[in-house]
Amino acid sequence: MSRLSRLIAAAIFVVSPVSGVADEAADLAKQLSNPISSLISVPLQYNYDRGMGATGTGHRQTLNIQPVVPISTGQDWNLISRTIIPVIRQKDVVPGTRRSGVGDIVQSFFSPKAPTAGGLIWGAGPVLLLPTHSKVSGRQAAAGITAVGLKQAGPWTYGALANHLWSIGETRNSGTRISSTFFQPFVSYSTPDAWTFTLNSETTYDWIGD
Repeated sequence: MSRLSRLIAAAIFVVSPVSGVADEAADLAKQLSNPISSLISVPLQYNYDRGMGATGTGHRQTLNIQPVVPISTGQDWNLISRTIIPVIRQKDVVPGTRRSGVGDIVQSFFSPKAPTAGGLIWGAGPVLLLPTHSKVSGRQAAAGITAVGLKQAGPWTYGALANHLWSIGETRNSGTRISSTFFQPFVSYSTPDAWTFTLNSETTYDWIGD
């Protein structure tokens, strides 16, 4: 083998595994962009909100801990456990107060394993709002339905998640009527070297308070 041939062979040997790792990383990034993929993941989301409360001077910091655990229930289905645990610190949301603690927990839902023939990935099932009875808890249980639909085309992932909650077990002393709709469209782009850029919007409508 000539010196040039040995150099070419060495170059192929070194580059190919790196390329394979890059492809795996890009594929993993796409799976992580899918909120109901068959991966165990624990996303962390930080939100800062201001202009809250009756006076409009309140602000809130929220760290959402969001473990996603898929459980295979057969050849065609996955049970996806998706939990959102908000850790909250707020000031003047209730005028003149500072409060912190674990907010109400949202637990959902159910999904098929494979995309449809048209490439649609979807999931639907129950959603529960579980009060933690902390200083930042609404102290009212609720239940409802949730659904998500998305498509992945090349480096792009786009879709939307929605749910609706109704209060259950309300009482005259501490219960609060709940009828609220949540809607979250999202789009993300994964680069070949596994960077992912995501844009989403979250909207909640309170049908009781209008």
